[in-house]
Amino acid sequence: MNRTLTRKQLLERAAVGGAALTLPGFLAACGGGDGETAATTQATQAARELADRLKFSNWQLYIDIDEKTKKRPTLEQFTEETGVAVDYFEDVNDNASYFGKIQRPLSQGQSIDRDIVVLTDNSRFPSLLIEKGWAEKLDKAALPNISNLQDSLASPSFDPDREYSLPWQSGMTGIATNTKLTGGEPVLTIDELLESPALKGKVTMLTEMADSISVVMLANGDDPTKVDDASFSKALDRIQKAVDSGQIRQFTGNDYTGPLSKGDLAAALSWSGDVVQLTLDNENLEWNLPETGGAIWTDNMLIPKGGDAFTASTFMNFVYQPAIAAQIAAYINYVSPVKGAKEEMEKLDPELAANPLIFPDDDTLSKVVIFDSKALSNEDYIERWQALIGS
Repeated sequence: MNRTLTRKQLLERAAVGGAALTLPGFLAACGGGDGETAATTQATQAARELADRLKFSNWQLYIDIDEKTKKRPTLEQFTEETGVAVDYFEDVNDNASYFGKIQRPLSQGQSIDRDIVVLTDNSRFPSLLIEKGWAEKLDKAALPNISNLQDSLASPSFDPDREYSLPWQSGMTGIATNTKLTGGEPVLTIDELLESPALKGKVTMLTEMADSISVVMLANGDDPTKVDDASFSKALDRIQKAVDSGQIRQFTGNDYTGPLSKGDLAAALSWSGDVVQLTLDNENLEWNLPETGGAIWTDNMLIPKGGDAFTASTFMNFVYQPAIAAQIAAYINYVSPVKGAKEEMEKLDPELAANPLIFPDDDTLSKVVIFDSKALSNEDYIERWQALIGS
């Protein structure tokens, strides 16, 4: 089975009711060894009332979708299992802009009409949501499959007991190239990205401070896990120079994907799973970690104040079944946080199961870093970064 089959045909079968991926019996058979089965979950749900609808805000290209019907198989299966319809919004482009939209109503005690939002741990915003009391606690009685969470993700600094958050997916930050515009060769270094005359005006970087600063610090020979004033300033000044020279066209969230695919960009600092997906439809695209290393991060599901914790936790429990987690990963090609997903992926697509960008091996993990969490809350750094990307 090849990638195209996994993405376009396998999921299409799931969406139209194929027995292999939609029947509760399949879910129990594949997920029962590593967590609660659908039947057990339904028994738990019986004691309380699920909402009629779940409202879920996420990033673009971040859940499986049937190419023909445009329906989302995982969400369809959740509705079939629970009776809960899902209103799914792809309205998170970057952490700062999304938090800016929800901050005011939450600060005034108002609901944002969402049950789940997804924010990244290499930004300060998951921590802020929790610290300000703007997040509901997970309903762990409805979430027995939390036992399938990868051990390495069990205790982040912003939520050490996972009382408020659960990983959606992890990913890596590197360089995407449209090789049609670069003579067939990928961009493999930050030096080339920021300084090559051939790329002038055809490059974007990410609005997320941790992503952009991390890879430039690594290229400078500095350590992004231990940021100090000197190393931060050195990286910032280097990016500013590339902005002033016209090398960097703009800073983006997920919206680099369209221009990159269309050939309006030669190279972009980008997220691994996005580009793995895009390469399926565009053979000119290629994604690589920079030779000096990249960043790794995790996007987390949180329940904003006023969201339905029981319904949201029931959904989280559903997607933490290894078979469902593998189905999602087969389409979006990010790093699954669920134990057992790789084994399930081997049944769907052995090639994807062996892909180190989806299931990283030790060599890949040795080339990526997690940005210094203290630097994320440094007001001076934040202000200087915002001034740069807004200039």
